[in-house]
Order: sequence, then C-alpha cells, then structure tokens
Amino acid sequence: MFTKHFWTQGLGSYALAIGVALTIRWAFMEAYVIPSQSMLPSLLIHDHIFVNKSVYGIRVPFSEKWLVEFGKPKRGEVIVFKYPRDISTFYIKRVVGVPGDKIFYEDGKLFVNDQEMKKVPAESASAFNYVRDIDLQSDGKLPYEAKSDFEHYIEDLDGVKHDVLLRKGEYMGDNFGPVYVPEGQLFVMGDNRNRSSDSRVWGFVPHEYVLGRAMFVWLSCEDMLPVISVICNPISIRGTRLLHQVR
Repeated sequence: MFTKHFWTQGLGSYALAIGVALTIRWAFMEAYVIPSQSMLPSLLIHDHIFVNKSVYGIRVPFSEKWLVEFGKPKRGEVIVFKYPRDISTFYIKRVVGVPGDKIFYEDGKLFVNDQEMKKVPAESASAFNYVRDIDLQSDGKLPYEAKSDFEHYIEDLDGVKHDVLLRKGEYMGDNFGPVYVPEGQLFVMGDNRNRSSDSRVWGFVPHEYVLGRAMFVWLSCEDMLPVISVICNPISIRGTRLLHQVR
C-alpha cells in the first residue's frame, strides 16, 4: 500500500514525475526536431518544435485508435504524422487537401477544387534569410544548389498565408493529378515544393496516423554538437527563431 509520503519522497516522487512527463508526451505535447529541407523556409533544419497532440483528440496509448476526437486537420495546418510506408518514421508536412477535395498541381501552381491557391513574391525574405546554401544540400544526392537557384513566395492556402520555395525553372512541367482525397485521408505537401517527398510521391495520410499540429519553435540552431548530435551547438543558436509560431 502506497502512503501519501511515498509520492512526495524518494522513489515515489521520481515515479510520479516520470508518470506526469509520459502523460504529457502521450496526450498533450511532444518535442520534435526538423531533420530535412522539405519544409524550408517555413521550418528550418534543426528547428526544435513543440507539437500539440491533443488538438485533434486523444488516442489510446501505443495505438492508432482514437479514444476521443475533437476535430480534424484543416487545410494550411502543419502536422506531424506517421509515415504511411513505415509508421516507425515521423514526417512533418502541410495539409493541402482534406476529404472530398480535388487536388491538382501544375507548373508550380496548386489548385484545390479547381481554384488556384494564389501566391505572390515574398516582400520580406526574413524566413529565407536563415536558409544557407548547405541546407539545400541536406540529402547529399542533389547537384550543388544555392539560395539563388530558388524563388521565395507567400502562398494563400484557404486563408493561411505561408512561405513556399520553388526551384527556378524546375517547376515548369512538374505536374501532378488531379486526384480526389478519400474519406479519412489527407493530402500533404512540403513547402519546399521541388524538394519534398510527400503525397505526390507516396499517397495520402490516414487520419489515424496524425500525431498533432506543429505549434511553435522553442529552440533553433544552425548546427548540432559534433560529438553529441542531438544537442544544439550553443554558438550557432538562431535567437530570433525562439518562440516563432509555425504557420
């Protein structure tokens, strides 16, 4: 039998703290690190973000089943989800299509239900300023690329204005669809449109694979420590990215 003092002293207090931390991580909030260039410049490589895991509902622990649902992802939201081809891997992308939507992508233009999602050249390059040439080489498979090879736009996706990158000239003839999003599925894309493996490549995301919605950046750095690769190099911290809201 556990007494009141057990939970406030010694092993009991540790067990309680661990239980609270695991509950928060399971049901409410979890931290992730951006590993790739697919969401540039909205999310930078080595952005550390918090993800709201309860915004769409609470699921049964260690399961894809929902215990209770509060809502569905909407167009324009940035979500973390289990990669449909390997659910042990987590991806982050932007929702561009919800059930019933018709999606068509042509020459760098996104059409949802036959309406073009308008985009204009970015007047302020603040998000793009953080991108380095080396960040555009993150997969090690592409020919040398530089920031000057890309065009930075602000796209209006159903009222959500966000950054997108297009590789100059490469998006001409880059067509996909049209496809219709099935019930219970989502169509997602990366904001770095020509450098993202997304629903155009591997298909739809089942709603039960959605883990949560990206909230804000709580830490960001250009490089991780060379020996301890999971910790930011303190001399490379991007100070103005702290508490940056994901949009």
